[in-house]
Amino acid sequence: MIDVQAVVSDGHGVLSLRQFSLGAPERGEVLIKIMASGVCHTDWDVARCQWPFILGHEGAGIVAAVGPEVDNLSIGDRVVLNWAKPCGTCYYCERGLKPLCENAADVPHERRQWPSDCEQNPAVAFGLGTMATHTVVAQEAVCKIPENSSVSFDGACITGCGVMTGVGSVLRTAAVEKGSSVVVIGCGAVGLSVIQGAKIAEAAQIIAIDLHENRLDMAQQYGATDVWHANRDDIGLRQAAVWVKEQTNGRGADYAFECCAVPALADAPLAMIRNGGTAVGVSGIEEEVTVDMRLFEWDKTFITSLYGRCNPSEDFDRLFHEHSCGNLLLEEMVTHRYTLEDFQQAFDDMLSGKNAKGVLAIGANL
Repeated sequence: MIDVQAVVSDGHGVLSLRQFSLGAPERGEVLIKIMASGVCHTDWDVARCQWPFILGHEGAGIVAAVGPEVDNLSIGDRVVLNWAKPCGTCYYCERGLKPLCENAADVPHERRQWPSDCEQNPAVAFGLGTMATHTVVAQEAVCKIPENSSVSFDGACITGCGVMTGVGSVLRTAAVEKGSSVVVIGCGAVGLSVIQGAKIAEAAQIIAIDLHENRLDMAQQYGATDVWHANRDDIGLRQAAVWVKEQTNGRGADYAFECCAVPALADAPLAMIRNGGTAVGVSGIEEEVTVDMRLFEWDKTFITSLYGRCNPSEDFDRLFHEHSCGNLLLEEMVTHRYTLEDFQQAFDDMLSGKNAKGVLAIGANL
């Protein structure tokens, strides 16, 4: 058993640093020493889901121990964690929809022993719980960082969700074509990743839309060719949509991606695309919204993208390859690093929009 410190929610948004004992990995499991963990809006949502959780689902670290029947990982390997954890053989895995796996592996809660004063044993966010000094995960959650990669733990950890979601939504979900036009609504970490994915796909025109001038500046640094400073009074971004059509031969863009998580803008990408174009909901809005069905005219497609249809065995290698070639900026997206003890400040800064991406530097020195 080892002692672990972790950021734990009470299920109602109150966070604390707690200690528990973690057992050794068993069959098919891996013990990871976490070096860095991304701070994501999804973590904040998990913190308020009516049950205690060990937070964190974007993590990178070092393999500290392996259980029996783990033959593709060794102690000391640098790794990034993913939450798809596909079995490879179920209905969805066989159809290439790995994040929808019906048999995603998890580590039993018994591997974690909590103090007697803990009324409810916390669950583990996404089966990962990366806001901790250590975690035990199923081997399917672990992707090795290539030995020739220069990526830092900061840069690696954010690929675990936000970057994979954004880049994958372009390359896998929408399959953006070379020479096409792309609109990105919302230029936070996921939106910036969509922009970079569109650049990797060799889109000819990448239009970024955001309320904040500093995010639009970043969007241009990351590959946007045009920007539109949004106005809160522009209901549904319909004025922005008129401008987008003017910039795209009067038809509208080939593809538009919603990355802002604002329910009122759920249908905004449909207003931005041409007839026969593709709109993609990336942020995962989980609320009832009203949609003007005329926006689907004519032959428009709307897709929701879960984790960019991540195929962990292929996609992380590609992300690190694109990073090594200079096509994917990762460390540059991390605008502030925090200690594990400063988790509350990290969340406060995230909620205020201060960071493109904040990272808890756990095993690494600040």
